[in-house]
Amino acid sequence: MARHIEPVCRLCRREGEKLFLKGARCLSPKCALERRGTLPGQHGPSMRDRRPKASDYSLQLREKQKMRRIYGVLESQFRRYFREALKRRGVTGAELLILLERRLDNVVYRLGFAPSRAAARQLISHAHMNVNDHPVNTPSYLVKPGDKISVREVSRKLKYFKELAADKADVPTPAWLTADRATLTGFVNALPKREDIDVRLNEQLVVEYYSR
Repeated sequence: MARHIEPVCRLCRREGEKLFLKGARCLSPKCALERRGTLPGQHGPSMRDRRPKASDYSLQLREKQKMRRIYGVLESQFRRYFREALKRRGVTGAELLILLERRLDNVVYRLGFAPSRAAARQLISHAHMNVNDHPVNTPSYLVKPGDKISVREVSRKLKYFKELAADKADVPTPAWLTADRATLTGFVNALPKREDIDVRLNEQLVVEYYSR
């Protein structure tokens, strides 16, 4: 499985906002965007000051890159999701976001079983997660209403999952999901709606990018 192996904090600095790619670190003073709010690269803020006003294409490209980086998918995967969203009834941009939200790695993250989507992908790839009591090691697996997401019984003995089950912290869960941290189990109540997806994205710009 291909993955981003360079410092992910550079991605947040490139987009000029937090993409929450490193879990709790993004909320701490160690966040690179808090310490260095400039674009990545050796030229720093002076290059930003000399850049011309962003074109429509530039805005569309940046929004597409931001969406792709938030959900951690490759360009080829992202194009497939967009083609699938085009075939569905409804607003294409919203349908694209719903498809990305249904990915198993995103669901594991939303349930609070992992501090970030990247960490969730690792848990799934290492065969720690079940869907409907069957092991699934594909992060891109699309969940559907009624699915049960749980930690495999053999994995519950690991220190990480023991600490997770004992943690009483209140982790907000979207309305379309139900999480039980004590039993390390979650349920998909329904498909997400656009208003349930709390990401700061203008999906219409992504649609315009691919519609050029």
